[in-house]
Formats: sequence, structure tokens, C-alpha cells
Amino acid sequence: MTRTAAIIVGAGRGERAGGELPKQYQQLLGRPVLAWSAHAFAAAGVDRIVVVANPERHALCRAATAGLSVEIVPGGATRTASVRAGLAATGDADIVLIHDAARPGLTPALAQSLIARIEAGETAIAPALPVADTLLRAAPDGTVAAELDRAGAMRVQTPQAFRADVLRAAYAAAAPDAAFTDDLAVVRAAGGRTRLAPGDPRLMKFTYAEDAAMLERLMSDSRIICVGHGVDAHRFGPGGHVTLCGVRIAHDKGLLGHSDADAGWHALVDAILGALCEGDIGAHFPPSDPQWKGADSERFLRHALARVEAAGARLLHVDVTLVCERPRIGAHRDAMRARTAEALALPLNRVSVKATTTERMGFTGREEGLAAHATATLDRPA
Repeated sequence: MTRTAAIIVGAGRGERAGGELPKQYQQLLGRPVLAWSAHAFAAAGVDRIVVVANPERHALCRAATAGLSVEIVPGGATRTASVRAGLAATGDADIVLIHDAARPGLTPALAQSLIARIEAGETAIAPALPVADTLLRAAPDGTVAAELDRAGAMRVQTPQAFRADVLRAAYAAAAPDAAFTDDLAVVRAAGGRTRLAPGDPRLMKFTYAEDAAMLERLMSDSRIICVGHGVDAHRFGPGGHVTLCGVRIAHDKGLLGHSDADAGWHALVDAILGALCEGDIGAHFPPSDPQWKGADSERFLRHALARVEAAGARLLHVDVTLVCERPRIGAHRDAMRARTAEALALPLNRVSVKATTTERMGFTGREEGLAAHATATLDRPA
């Protein structure tokens, strides 16, 4: 049986992309950039995934790859040194793929196609795209010095796939301080045969801040919009306040429930879980479990958010409708929106809270309790 390993090279500083974090740990479509490649290799069935990271960023790397079986190793001073470190951790793999963490558009199908090409007899292969633009060489002052022939010119991407023994031998033959731009060059320097395969525009490298928007557009064809719907209701009982959408409201009654009975946020948790197809709030927080007695519903909301992140999804918009005769919601609506936006880390203009009555009909009309409906709109992997 063929054993496969993937090395994700992510030890660079990633400063040209701007932001407070290196680009490989910045969020892209709801998931850290590095995580996209790790998930793609896992979905492709790669046996061993090695992430080469800056030792100062190992905590970020562990967080980005949470839930995946990966080995994190310290990177070197150059890309070539980092690949050497990763290669040492691939064990007895027969096929090794080497990929830049800054190329999040990798698909499982592309990784599998490269593995199949190596299994069919290739020794070293990489995806590439033809150069369509005119190529010019510029002088230091910006003037055009020469026009370059683009015939046969290709933009080489990653992952690059290798027969492991060929790659290991090539690295063993290279000088310890050698620095190569990619791993095809290492094999070529050792006299090995390399080949190019059709590339994918989604494998664009994230280099500058403006690249993030382009990558989101390129990767959007593998995303879908899902809408979840949630409903919750609680009886009124003795008490002097109710909590709705995280806001405490004075009232001549309280709401009965195992937790804090925040019907608005309970419905919203169900809506988020529904958009993820991950059951309902009762499945995640059983009312029979005493640890949730009197619990603040913000804990449930944060759990739902964590499930969104784990799925590589993004919460785009929420809408909550409270159904009751009393208490009157209008005076508290803005506070509810603000608390919900804060809890979900959403802009205020993506959070809707509103209320209605049933014109004195039904259990809400008789003021026996209140109800809430909610929808949550998510962008998630297809």
C-alpha cells in the first residue's frame, strides 16, 4: 500500500500581507489560511501531514489545525531548510507532497491527481499555469530594459509531488546551506526528471493584503450559502425579570427553563446549528445535565460559533423575532442587537432583532409564556 505524506511550509514571517498576524494565520472565509491546505490534504486521504512553522508561532499553528492529525516541526532560516525539517518528519512515506501554506485554494481532487501521477510513474511533478501577460525586464529606474519571450513560460504552483526516495536523495546531494526557490529545482539540480501538470487559478499565492479579496472570489465556487431556522418557547413563572437576547428586562414575571431561559438566543443557537446540519441545542446541551442549570446562554452561543469555525464556515447575518404581549421589546431592541452582535463578533448591521404579538391569541396572547424565532445565514464549504 502506498504511504503518502504532505509537508505544509508555513514558517515564513508573512509580513507583506499586512495585519497583526502572519498571513498563514489570518482568517480567510472563516478559517485560518494555513488550515485550508491542512483540511484539503486530510480530505484527500494523505496519511501524514507535517506543518513546518516558526517556533514562536506554534500555538497559533496548533489552533489553526485543531481537530486534525498533524505534526508540527520548527522551520529553518530559509524555505529549503524548512523543507528539510519537514522531510525528516515524513517517516517511511513513499510519496511526498510539498505545499506553501500561503496557497489556501488547494482542493482534495488536485492533491489526489498529483499522487496518482506519481503512482503512475512520474518522479516529480507540479501544477503550473501558462503565462498570459507580456513579460518585460525593468531597469532599476523603472524603464523597460528588454522584452522577454513568454513562449513556454509557466507559473509553477504547489503542491509539488515527488517519489520520496528521489526527493530525499536530491536533498542529500544538495549543499547544507543551499537555497532553492522550490522543490522541483532541488530535484533538477540533482539531475532528476521533473514534469508540469495543469494548474488551478485557485492556487494563487497569498502575498499582499489585496490578495485576500481575490482568493475569496476564486474560492467562492466551492462555497454555499445556508440558512438555518430556530424556534424556542418558555413559560412565564414567578420572578421579577426576563433575559432576552442577553439583556435583562424588568418584568412582573420570570421565564422558566433549565438554563437562563433566554428564548431569543436559544432560537438563535438552533438556527446556527441548523445551518450547519449539526442538530439542535438540546443535543449539545441536554437539559438533563445539571451543569447547564441556570447557565448563561452566551455559553451556548459561543459553542455554536466554535462549531461554525470548525466547519470552515462564516456567520453572515442573524435575525431574531420575539413573540410576546409583554414585556414590550421596543425600548430594549437596540441593546439586544448590540449584545448579540458583541457575542457573535458580528457588525451591528448584520444583526436584526424585532418583536411581534399574536393579537392576544394563543399561549403568548394569554401571556402564559413567550416564543422566539431566529434565522442564521452562513457561508460554508459545499
